[in-house]
Amino acid sequence: MIITTSVLQSLLQAIPILRSQVYFKSSLTALSHAMEDQVLAGSEQPLVIASFQRERFYRQEAHRYRRIAQQTPQVYVLAAPETEFKSSSEYHETVAFEPNDTLSQEWHLVVIGQTYTNCLICQERPSPILEVTNGEMDSSRRFEGIWTFDRTVSQKAAEILLNRIQSYRPELAAKIEQAKSQYLEDSSVVSAQLTQNSTSNLSLLDQAQSSANSDPFVQRLVTYLQAGQYKLLKAYRSIAAQGKKESLINSISNAIRRSLDPNAILEVAVQELGKALEASRCLIYRCKATDTTTIINHEFLKPPSKGDQPLVPTLGKIWPLQDNCLFQEVVQSGEPIYVEDTQTDPRINASNSTNKTGNPGSKTLHNLVQEFAIRSWLKVPLLYQGQLLGMLDIHHCGSQPYQWEKDELALVDAIATQVGVALIQAESYANLEDLNQQLEALDRTRSNLVAITGHELRTPLSTIQVCLESLASEPDMSLELRQVMLNTALADAERMRKLIQDFLTLSRLESGRVEWHPESLSLRECIDLALSNVCARRSEDERPSLSVQVPENLPLVKADGEWLVETIARLLDNACKFTSPQGEVKISIQTLDDSMIVVIIEDSGRGIEPNRLEAVFDRFYQEEGALRRTTGGTGLGLAICRQIVKGWGGKIWANSAGKDQGSQFYFTVPIIQTPKSKHSKARRKR
Repeated sequence: MIITTSVLQSLLQAIPILRSQVYFKSSLTALSHAMEDQVLAGSEQPLVIASFQRERFYRQEAHRYRRIAQQTPQVYVLAAPETEFKSSSEYHETVAFEPNDTLSQEWHLVVIGQTYTNCLICQERPSPILEVTNGEMDSSRRFEGIWTFDRTVSQKAAEILLNRIQSYRPELAAKIEQAKSQYLEDSSVVSAQLTQNSTSNLSLLDQAQSSANSDPFVQRLVTYLQAGQYKLLKAYRSIAAQGKKESLINSISNAIRRSLDPNAILEVAVQELGKALEASRCLIYRCKATDTTTIINHEFLKPPSKGDQPLVPTLGKIWPLQDNCLFQEVVQSGEPIYVEDTQTDPRINASNSTNKTGNPGSKTLHNLVQEFAIRSWLKVPLLYQGQLLGMLDIHHCGSQPYQWEKDELALVDAIATQVGVALIQAESYANLEDLNQQLEALDRTRSNLVAITGHELRTPLSTIQVCLESLASEPDMSLELRQVMLNTALADAERMRKLIQDFLTLSRLESGRVEWHPESLSLRECIDLALSNVCARRSEDERPSLSVQVPENLPLVKADGEWLVETIARLLDNACKFTSPQGEVKISIQTLDDSMIVVIIEDSGRGIEPNRLEAVFDRFYQEEGALRRTTGGTGLGLAICRQIVKGWGGKIWANSAGKDQGSQFYFTVPIIQTPKSKHSKARRKR
């Protein structure tokens, strides 16, 4: 059987003049022991009703109630069973109620004798510090209720409890009736007097208060316990706050140890800090002192309460920095800035009168406050050795300004320091990773260089040596054979010259020792020159068909003419090398915008695997390996093209559907900006 009605509420409804107050567990323990000791020390046979929330609480006092039961037959003990507690009449009357009964949240002790009465009726309240029912924080439990010596109140409380006991154990009806007759014979008369009129109510209340003060020692004892408990509660609050701070710092430290990814670190920090401070919004963003804007990538947003409008998120938005006077103030001072109330702060008020101040940055700040409903604002820099790495913003968006505590500010400052160190560590690790990748690339370059030069130099050199030795040792060789030997030696010498020339060219381009001579050029003329170069080196039977699709009236481009022809020629030569004579190589043009033209060299040849589209521009890249490829070359041609295109500020890239699907190479060339095109561009901006 479960009863959901509170005994305390029933008592307060029966006697409206009563006013409950708050007691700590230690105070109630002292009061209960004092009431039990009074029974044990006396000679009377009083009515004793004790209600324990749990069986384990009763077990601590069981020996005392067995002694009390030896003195009086009217003893009733109520508790929620946990192990062996059950309804019984062995030593005294035990009454077991369900764990989710209302009594599981209450603490009662009523003693009614012939010459004295005591009444303690309390209900537990949730602890604002820690919801713990036992353990280290058990003494911080709080109860709300009535403690009095008044006989009328005690009799009414006993009547409510006896009726509750009879509901749980109907077989005790006769014994309960006897207890009512013996100890509560005048309770109905007094209850009627209590509700008769307000004058009599005040009189009886005065009598109850006078009766409650009849034992000055007990009253002083309770006051002392209450005062001590408030001090303990304050200490517990401080300990809990310190624990929350340490837990937050530990969680961020663990995130740093688990990952050196700056984004993962910032995400953990912003979420944990926002929850710990119960902020409306918490932002962490990367920025430098010279940045004009940044993008918010890490945000904690407090979920809206029931009936409240959700806050506007900032995630993914562009956050102004140069026009934000608060940000500039933090950059200059290197210290946190706290705006308690954006509605009264002079910097925000100045932002609302932009026309008078003429400061567009003030308007930007005012717009931020309005758009994101910021009422209180804290900005803390993320610094490392005086260098600004980012910023931490905390917003409170309530209807009232938020007053920060010193402990909270210290916590935010500690977290900002921790995050700043973590970002430096992550960046150092990232730089180390980049350096390792560069070292690996250099090692691959060295290996490729050894393999390729060993093959490309040794093979023609061996051929030249054989041809020259034959010419020198065979004086009777026919003129026709001598000419073959000589032509072979000259061809391989040219092959070696081109290899060395490619090395020197790439070295000059990468070291920045090339002097560029940009000029206005006709792209069609450059393409024709490159085609002539390719056709001179490859006969019509050896190369695929070449086609040009260039529109008329192309705008002039700005580039170094010699290097532009070199780039087109190398890309055409590369396309012909990997395309069979039955295939096709096509040159076309696209206008990217008013500033760039895209040149496209497309072939129907071998194609490129999608995962190698970037690698083909690396130095010494050979898809088939240095020693088993079917085409000649050093693997430097595309690397040279990339350096040339970068020289005039363009981009180069490749595309292919895969093996034997052909390939397309693209590069951009800047257009000469004529007055007409500039005027057109400016008009579009307007």
